Amino acid sequence: MTKDPVCGMDVDPSKTPYKTVYKGKIYYFCSSECKKAFEKDPEHYLIHGPKGMPSHH
Repeated sequence: MTKDPVCGMDVDPSKTPYKTVYKGKIYYFCSSECKKAFEKDPEHYLIHGPKGMPSHH
């Protein structure tokens, strides 16, 4: 398991279709919304950590 960098949820990399590569590292997401949020401002989530998202989970 790994953590979604946007909302902090546990994500199984082998089961999620939502992933992206940033600065050579693969990041996994629980939803397309979290993936889009990360891709819009990756440094925000890497610096500040997960903040939670509106309940789309």
